Amino acid sequence: MNYVMFNPSVKTSTPAQALMQILCLTVFWLFLLASPLSGQAQSANSPTESMALQVRQWLSASHGVTAKEVVIAPLDDRLKVQSCQKPLLVDHPFSSKETVRVRCPDPVWQLYLQVTLPSGGAVNPANAAKNPASGGKTMVIAKRLLQRGAILQADMLEEVQASPGNADTQLLSTLKDAQQAELTRDIAAGQPLRISDIRRAVMVKQGQSVMLTVGEKANFQISVRMEAMQDGRMGEQVKLKNPDSGKQVSGIVTGPNSAKGL
Repeated sequence: MNYVMFNPSVKTSTPAQALMQILCLTVFWLFLLASPLSGQAQSANSPTESMALQVRQWLSASHGVTAKEVVIAPLDDRLKVQSCQKPLLVDHPFSSKETVRVRCPDPVWQLYLQVTLPSGGAVNPANAAKNPASGGKTMVIAKRLLQRGAILQADMLEEVQASPGNADTQLLSTLKDAQQAELTRDIAAGQPLRISDIRRAVMVKQGQSVMLTVGEKANFQISVRMEAMQDGRMGEQVKLKNPDSGKQVSGIVTGPNSAKGL
């Protein structure tokens, strides 16, 4: 018969010690589970938040308003803002200061934002040329029924004087703001157009032939017929392919089926 000998040198845990060990393990696992959440709370702003912060700072400096008073219209939920490796470039691409263009040099992308500034914001003298003062407020109206998806042209619209009591800052104020833009909804004849009614139109479509111009007229300029590798709106960068050599290059969309070399 085999006998199991009890070794008095081996220590056994008391109920109090066992309870303490369980408590320590519980605290340890809770700490591990909480750590990722804590790291997220202390992480840097998301690309969207970082972009909004820079836009507010630029508008504050350009128009003499408080950054926190600037309202930026929400982006489409499907749009994912990429992180930019360099400072963003912000400007007003049109005469209306309610539209802001944001460009990233690396990687290259751009977005158009709709913003609302607090009343009484003064334009910085350095930017006065971009936002000339006008004698009276104007707005853009449709001459006839315009359907969603239409590419707007000057003969479709009319610039008229707005009523003195009209304080709607979202109305388009000049024909220049609307030309070569695409309607996002139907507009009845005589109805004024708002910023939200338009978006930059697709000028280049994937698979179509595009005329790429390289150089300046004053010096040396050549034009080459290329094939679009992707859709592109006015001012956007697109990939183009030489149908003969197969070589791909990038160009900036300048109009319907046209682009200029970088």
